Amino acid sequence: MGFIAFLVLGLIAGAIAKAILPGKQAGGWFVTMLLGVVGAVVGGWLGSVLFDADLQEFWSLQTWLLAIGGSIVVLLVYGLIVGRSKRAV
Repeated sequence: MGFIAFLVLGLIAGAIAKAILPGKQAGGWFVTMLLGVVGAVVGGWLGSVLFDADLQEFWSLQTWLLAIGGSIVVLLVYGLIVGRSKRAV
């Protein structure tokens, strides 16, 4: 999968993860894209380690589910970090 395809996957996966999670998450579209790309990397890494998943196809359901799952995990961690720093101030 190419770099541009990976960015598109991360952006869409981040937006879907943001829509799935309840409540209001901090950050705009740029933060969503960044967290989505990081989530796609995390999801791909976990998928390859845990399930021996091959993530070469952009239109594969497996690729999308792992990217969205990774984005959800990254958004949850980001929300915990940002939530704590806002309460501390």
